[in-house]
Amino acid sequence: MRIRHFAYVSLIALALAGCNDTLETAQVDLSKVKNKVEQPLPPHILNAMAAKGMDRNSPIMIRIFKEEGAMEIWKAKTDNRFDKIADYKICAWSGRLGPKVKTGDRQAPEGFYELTRANLNPNSKYYLAINTGFPNRYDAVNGRTGSDLMIHGACSSSGCYSMTDQQVLEIYAFARDAFKGGQSTVQLQAFPFRMTAENMVKHRLDPNYDFWKMLKVGYDNFEVTKRPPEVNVCEKKYVFNQQATDGGAFNAAGKCPAMSTPPALTAALASYGKTYDAEYAKAMSKYDGMAWYDPSEAERKAVVAKLRKGRELAFAPTGTSLEAGRMVKVAELEDLMAKRTTQSLTANSAAGAMPTTPAQPQATTVAAAAPAVVPVPMQNPLAYTAPAPEPQETAEAAAKKPFWKFWARN
Repeated sequence: MRIRHFAYVSLIALALAGCNDTLETAQVDLSKVKNKVEQPLPPHILNAMAAKGMDRNSPIMIRIFKEEGAMEIWKAKTDNRFDKIADYKICAWSGRLGPKVKTGDRQAPEGFYELTRANLNPNSKYYLAINTGFPNRYDAVNGRTGSDLMIHGACSSSGCYSMTDQQVLEIYAFARDAFKGGQSTVQLQAFPFRMTAENMVKHRLDPNYDFWKMLKVGYDNFEVTKRPPEVNVCEKKYVFNQQATDGGAFNAAGKCPAMSTPPALTAALASYGKTYDAEYAKAMSKYDGMAWYDPSEAERKAVVAKLRKGRELAFAPTGTSLEAGRMVKVAELEDLMAKRTTQSLTANSAAGAMPTTPAQPQATTVAAAAPAVVPVPMQNPLAYTAPAPEPQETAEAAAKKPFWKFWARN
């Protein structure tokens, strides 16, 4: 009898635990949100932050991967390294893989963007919104145009990264709390895909490959340091974690200044690069004669068409490239890309527009990328210190722990 009673009590406890877990991870009922701008993060996220050693108001970083339709929130821990605290499935993004080049191309931006408190829009007609900051210095100096490209709710996109209203409520809260904690800029990293060796091989024939190799340097720096890289632009290209020397300065259109790098970061990136080179060679063998076909927005929408049934017309999920794309023979890919170019030229001609060329030249042959060796600043402007100690204590702490020591530890 006592055993039966114990089993019964145990089952009740398990049921309640499961129920509580379900309640914690359930979506917020928006009809009960009284102040969306000040809506706190849900308990399960706050508990996860505490478990990871994160202060509620420590800095964040946002990372986007178009191909799989993923958005990640990374947050600073007390040791100044960043760790992933939340991820979301992007409900809608328009266009194809590749950067935004001009107004009206329906492309969602790719690159490194700085978000300030002014980028938050509490009065958006898409529930809540955060301006991506496009065009940034790189976009502007390369003649790329467009405006009002957002992360917002409503699940409808024309060059934006659109989430559900419940998702953007949380994302907005992450940014709001970080700004309240003193973070001046939140870094947004928008990538076409996770920049692994296998993915780089799959996309090696894409016209944007050279642009993506440049973004990959910043991607690698974050993977090695787990801290948002400092981003500058010179010679019309991105440079990451570079410290100008001899009084030099970064000019987006001008020549890059002389730069220096700590030996610790050089060694870390070289080790990372060796592993990448080996994986790249393996992937080249695996996908010999094959490459990835990047699907159109219409093809992505077709995969998730059933999700629109019974919803308002504005609700327009786009699905992911992984669901709609496929590996094809190189010859087939070349035919598909030629047809795409012809269709684009025809459409431009019909609209009376001048034909445009791709943002980057077509890549025909690809060698394994060499490991990047880049400088790093002594201090990371996104590093977090909480609570702020007295000025003298700050100086002493900085002297004991130079920048690269934060991430060089095991």
